[in-house]
Amino acid sequence: MTTKIFVNLPVKDLSKAKDFFTKLDFKFNPQFTDENAACMIVDENIFVMLLVEKFFKIFTKKEICDATKNTEAIVALSAVSREKVDEMINKAIESGGTESREPQDHGWMYGRSFEDIDKHIWEIIYMDENAIKK
Repeated sequence: MTTKIFVNLPVKDLSKAKDFFTKLDFKFNPQFTDENAACMIVDENIFVMLLVEKFFKIFTKKEICDATKNTEAIVALSAVSREKVDEMINKAIESGGTESREPQDHGWMYGRSFEDIDKHIWEIIYMDENAIKK
């Protein structure tokens, strides 16, 4: 059995969120995209469902986290190189996102993070497992 991962995130303006992530080179599955939700393809078995807040609320009895004040989760994605980490962060900033902390360089692992236009935190990391000291 292949497991698929669907991360669900509330967004204030679906059109703006789709535009932001399109600028970061993400594609959307039109079969699962409408005026309430957009299915962003991260990888073959990994998807992010961007849900309009009103629609998101039907899946929970809890309040939606105010991402400008609190962190509910950090979505971490791997990159194939340090250069790809920087490329993604630069695209995010150019597209209206903000860098959320200083770059982290541990030699074998390099990471940076950004906040999208709804203030969700995304971490982009490169790991060279062969360089880990044993």
